[in-house]
Amino acid sequence: MEAMGLTSRYLPDAGFWQGRRVLLTGHTGFKGGWLAFWLHRLGARVTGLSLAPATAPNLFEAIGLQTLCESRIGDIRDPASVREAVSAAQPEVVLHLAAQPLVRAGYRAPLDTFATNVMGTAQVLDALRDAPSARVAVMVTTDKVYRNREWIWPYREDDALGGHDPYSASKAACEAAIDSWRASYLDAQGVAVASARAGNVIGGGDWSEDRLIPDAVRAWQAGQELDVRRPDAVRPWQHVIEPLAGYLALAEALWRQPGLPRAYNFGPPPHEAASVRDVIELARTFLPGARVRYGEAPQGPHEAGLLALDTSRARSTLRIGQRFGLAEAVRRTLAWYADHAKGVPAATLCERDIEAWTRDE
Repeated sequence: MEAMGLTSRYLPDAGFWQGRRVLLTGHTGFKGGWLAFWLHRLGARVTGLSLAPATAPNLFEAIGLQTLCESRIGDIRDPASVREAVSAAQPEVVLHLAAQPLVRAGYRAPLDTFATNVMGTAQVLDALRDAPSARVAVMVTTDKVYRNREWIWPYREDDALGGHDPYSASKAACEAAIDSWRASYLDAQGVAVASARAGNVIGGGDWSEDRLIPDAVRAWQAGQELDVRRPDAVRPWQHVIEPLAGYLALAEALWRQPGLPRAYNFGPPPHEAASVRDVIELARTFLPGARVRYGEAPQGPHEAGLLALDTSRARSTLRIGQRFGLAEAVRRTLAWYADHAKGVPAATLCERDIEAWTRDE
């Protein structure tokens, strides 16, 4: 895939991934579980490194990912665990997703958040210095790395980084670590390293606390009212498959063109960013009778109110374009949970959404 080949939207190149040795950190998490499953379908040889699943239920066990990849349970903060995983995997491509991913959890445990997100990322980067097989590393951070000015303009990859809350600040610090290891070691070693900054994701198989759709599903499946604390917060919502496709596209592109830009936003077009209220009201159109109570004033610690991303670099360089609009993303997410509650296997449901995303339009 060449950067100028913009005649059609990106689809993963099965020929590229077939037999490719991939180290995937965070494979027991929500996004990591989806990505491990997709890579398995593409024929990649995946080694996963992550803590044990943080929730019950969880996508890792629901899919049976322990049988689909070489799963290593370990802590990315532990240099021995990371180096052993890199040595065992002999990765050609590294996809780093392991993180403490929640804003409110960052407030509760700021030091653990920094240790995992900053030092854990540094441990992965440093282990690659002793990995002659490595050619590409995609380091996933977040859309919240930007110094949020609460303005209407979408953030571009070259805008100032920063963070008010511990989670956002830790991810901005990750970006500094990525830049440092790239410039000091990995560029000279021939490892193309880029950061991927994705907007808010939704999709089946996420059972985390303090996330909008999982909280809604738990409340509504129990016949309870959903309490929404920040209904007017605006975010770049997208189905989980969308940024994962971006990570795969970025890895493929860097393999063939290592001199490409080294940071990418992944999300919907800026004008399609939507409020929490918009997402919940969309969800209620698919679940008539679902009850919700909107808070009249912001509750809890500070969180960004307005956030949109300029995704033109990913669209032009990687041919990334949104396949599922917001309404379709919400519909598919709720259908995933509803069908899973009826006994449909998680792997079947993930397969269904991936096939729909990759189907010719």
